[in-house]
Amino acid sequence: MRAITYSRFGGADVLELSELPTPKVGPDTVLVRVKATSVNPVDWKVREGYLDAIMDITFPVVPGWDVAGVVERVGLDTPELSVGDEVFGYVRKDVVSGGTTAELVAAPVRTLARKPASWTWEQAAGAPLAGLTALQTIDRAGVTSGQTVLVHAAAGGVGSMAVQIAVARGARVIGTASERNHEYLRSLGAEPVTYGDGLAERVRSLAPDGVDVVLDYIGGEALATTPDVLREGGTVASVVDAAARDELGGHYVWVRPDVEGLTELARLADAGQLTVDVAEVYDLADAAKAHEASRTGHVRGKVVITV
Repeated sequence: MRAITYSRFGGADVLELSELPTPKVGPDTVLVRVKATSVNPVDWKVREGYLDAIMDITFPVVPGWDVAGVVERVGLDTPELSVGDEVFGYVRKDVVSGGTTAELVAAPVRTLARKPASWTWEQAAGAPLAGLTALQTIDRAGVTSGQTVLVHAAAGGVGSMAVQIAVARGARVIGTASERNHEYLRSLGAEPVTYGDGLAERVRSLAPDGVDVVLDYIGGEALATTPDVLREGGTVASVVDAAARDELGGHYVWVRPDVEGLTELARLADAGQLTVDVAEVYDLADAAKAHEASRTGHVRGKVVITV
């Protein structure tokens, strides 16, 4: 099968198109014929060696954790899925090696759910990691109807999903973004505010009593404003900075594969309450360009690779 691989840490130039054997299918695993995958910031961070201290990595690495595709073969004990099922998932395994930027991927059933009928393959591929990250931070922070929620980096892949999920739960959402993305945030149901100096004052002008929840997907100065915008008794959740937990008394979240969470994303999608903004689409052979696009940090929505 064709796959993108790298055999050492480095920039996007270490990625190459390779021929690999078909993955083995374990007892609780299915073989998925990949239609599309997506690039997340964690992919290039792993590729550049930043996570080597906390994750076991076996070269050559096939990068990627997001997948959308069709079940081609099932393992010995996989009653959840059958050949021909259209699935999507966050296929993070215990060892970084056999990822999803390939024609075929062996995916544990604990990482997959049925693809939303209303989504394209590209949308389904862009959703798992970003959508689960958004959903798990929202759940950890306990977002409920009637609350006011501040979402940092609200126009990004994770932030845009968090906005929609929080709105679907009945929350009022304020989202930080650059001026060019304000109309986009309004279309998702959020009230936009601009980054930079005076952010706390701008948020307080919209929520004079403070916000109930801060969801942080960017860190840095945005997270630092939390004490100035959070009402007494409110909470913060971050996927970027453990200070949200260690210094601000909130939550630090590292997304986990979760079938129930994926199923909830699919339910919201088919109910018309959740969509995925696909920013750019690349062919498998152009995976290095897709990684470079994600690496800039300026893409609104998701960078997708079709296979």
